[in-house]
Amino acid sequence: MQTIEERLDRVRTLLGDQDFLSGKGLSNEVNIRIFPYDPKDEMAVRYFTEQILTDTSLPCRIIHRNLYELFLEICEDIGILDAIPDMEAEDGSKYLLEQIHDAIGDSEFVAKIDYPDHLPGDVVLLTGVGEVFPFMRIHALLEALQPHFTGIPIVVMYPGDYDGHHVKLFGKLPPNDYYRAFSVV
Repeated sequence: MQTIEERLDRVRTLLGDQDFLSGKGLSNEVNIRIFPYDPKDEMAVRYFTEQILTDTSLPCRIIHRNLYELFLEICEDIGILDAIPDMEAEDGSKYLLEQIHDAIGDSEFVAKIDYPDHLPGDVVLLTGVGEVFPFMRIHALLEALQPHFTGIPIVVMYPGDYDGHHVKLFGKLPPNDYYRAFSVV
């Protein structure tokens, strides 16, 4: 079995692959790759992410989006960030989650992830999937992102399992169907 470092090296290799960057060989499928990893390896994945964001030898421009940071920005934008702790204390976690789901949908995340100057060779790198749970679910977000990034590869660093048909966050939660992506390793 490969170590997390060996598996992350395969991600780095993928980011340098011209066929991946141009979407060749996908038979008109969307160019979304999921890198599933054991949640215990989170710190290694974060370190790797920091390293590739400054790696000038890669032939791509990495557009990094941490979903938890985007969630906090969205909460700030709509003026609810400071109210969240009080709302949870007064009304409970379940009520808070319902209210956040009513206020923040996939379209708000898409608007924060998208950027105006899509260029050939760009790669969108999504992190923070575990941190943003349960406020956002990756399978729904990927469906919403597809029309906006038709020519741009998306790589998701996913703390859990992906078998090509289902994502299972942390390897423990009930699986959600998502079959449009390819596993990195």
